[in-house]
Amino acid sequence: MIRTRFSLSIVVATTIAVMLLVAAACSGGDDGNPSIEGLPPEFQRLSEVWELLNREHIDQDNLDPQAISDGAIRGMLRALDDPYASFLNAEQYSLENEDIRGFFSGIGAEVGFRNGVITILSPMPDTPAEAAGVRPGDVILEVDGESIRGLSLLEVVRLIRGDRGTKVTLLVRHLNDFETVSIEIERDIINLVSVTLLMQVGRIGHLRLSGFTGTTGEELKEALERFERSQGVGLVLDLRNNPGGLVSSVVDVTSQFIRDGLVLYQVDAQGNRRNWGIKSGGQALDIPMVVLVNEFSASASEVFAGAIIDNGRATIIGTTTFGKGSVNNLWPLDDGSGVNFTTARWFTPNGSLIEGEGITPDVLLEFAEDDDDVYLDRAIEILKEQISRGG
Repeated sequence: MIRTRFSLSIVVATTIAVMLLVAAACSGGDDGNPSIEGLPPEFQRLSEVWELLNREHIDQDNLDPQAISDGAIRGMLRALDDPYASFLNAEQYSLENEDIRGFFSGIGAEVGFRNGVITILSPMPDTPAEAAGVRPGDVILEVDGESIRGLSLLEVVRLIRGDRGTKVTLLVRHLNDFETVSIEIERDIINLVSVTLLMQVGRIGHLRLSGFTGTTGEELKEALERFERSQGVGLVLDLRNNPGGLVSSVVDVTSQFIRDGLVLYQVDAQGNRRNWGIKSGGQALDIPMVVLVNEFSASASEVFAGAIIDNGRATIIGTTTFGKGSVNNLWPLDDGSGVNFTTARWFTPNGSLIEGEGITPDVLLEFAEDDDDVYLDRAIEILKEQISRGG
């Protein structure tokens, strides 16, 4: 696995090296000055600096165009102030594309940006990360003894992932703690099972969604059929620590609970709006339900919660959600590398922006340290009150 670091030399190179991205587009004009077709005039000086480097730099014979070009791209993306923007070299890009499967090799934890730092959103159930003591809200400081300061989200993910049986050590700071802790984790094959159903006393179903994957829709249908066979009377749909996933999956899931209308809409860089509507044929349109969220419910989880609130389908309880409501695309470059950045933002059906705002529940619950079950107990209590009132 390639480990990316940012040394002083790379930072310096980044500030001057974008010219390699545009040098091929430069051609001499009548006045002898290069022109750059399709690029703003501010890029003119970059080709000038590259020419100076080739002519005057003390180590001009050792200039590495590939390394400087990679650094230039990273610098351009960092200048966007987009926390999801990142560069992947050809090997990293190839590995990233291989992850579109029902499993992967790693530790089993979802990560994201929170308050400007890379944070564990959720260790997946029954994974090495959970067994080793990784918790939601852990701030990652180091991977295998190396600081991750300055690295993008995708670069950190690539450092953490690895072959089954190998080990990785994370230096983390737990939520609300000041001390750091080092956690060694042995990587394994992570199977993506995203829906579980446990029937509680009183025929209440505790339906937990741990992600929105390509199989979540079918898993949910099977869970709802089991709920019906158990003669369930109400559902607590638990989205705590759910980091999100595919927009197609959240549309399928939401359509099981809402009869018609919008799930969400998105607005892209050109101002174009795309609506994502409810699909007909939902199996749980009239089942009494309470939805449980927390500060690590992110992305597609927030889309679902926003649709539930705006359509008046159920009560949302918990804490304000993460605030990740953007579309991030990974684009291939001609040499096999790739860049990832934000291309659109998501809105709830009534027009509330999710990115940076999150979803505020109908019922806000106070933080309860080391006892998450009090949230579930409160959700069941509210659901039973609704059922006793007839919905």
